[in-house]
Amino acid sequence: MITDDGMADAGQRDQGTLPGHWSGRPSRRSFLVGSAVSLGALGLAGCVTTDGMTRAEAEKVYGPVPNEKFPIPQVDVTKIDPKYYRRTVRYDSKEAPGTIIVDPGNYYVYRIEGEGNATRYGANVGRQGFLWSGEAYVGRKAEWPVWTPPKEMIQRQPEARKYAGGMPGGLDNPLGARTLYLYQNGVYTLYTIYSTSDPETIGTGVTSGCTGLLSQDMLDLYSRTPVKTKVIVLPA
Repeated sequence: MITDDGMADAGQRDQGTLPGHWSGRPSRRSFLVGSAVSLGALGLAGCVTTDGMTRAEAEKVYGPVPNEKFPIPQVDVTKIDPKYYRRTVRYDSKEAPGTIIVDPGNYYVYRIEGEGNATRYGANVGRQGFLWSGEAYVGRKAEWPVWTPPKEMIQRQPEARKYAGGMPGGLDNPLGARTLYLYQNGVYTLYTIYSTSDPETIGTGVTSGCTGLLSQDMLDLYSRTPVKTKVIVLPA
């Protein structure tokens, strides 16, 4: 539940959304839906990548995370284009260190590190018709959040009604292990940056506006992203 100041603690009920691929129960391949938000388009300089990790290195980075509340399985890195493996890249930006930049046209999320560098993560993004661009900020964060389908989804997909009271956190929860909720002017936009365990989705437009990172990448980004962090979504 959101408090008067717009924040929520991890584990409290979060208004998530689920996209059009419904099979009776949300799975890790269920994607988040957001309502359209009018945000001004921005443009930033591009980046030049450095050498990335090898597949053997990726198997270690994306290995199992057994100490989580719900142990996270190892990612099958053979299902990901190596260009989407996490890496440090050169990125020209005047934004402050810590700023998150979503580049849906190239399926990347950047965290500005300063001195012309950024951490780059492969991502899934909104599909055609659900893309948006502009500026927001992280209004709240949650670990293994509860997912509650909005009433609009229940109207479209009555089978979602069983979760009207909230779906507990877990590996099958559409929001995954960690979620960053994007706000604008104190209002939750219904857009999130969330975690997924489905490597096949990275590098694709599958959601209804939200941005997904592999769980291991999301753990990394989440741990270094405080509430109020600036988020910029570039035009696709």
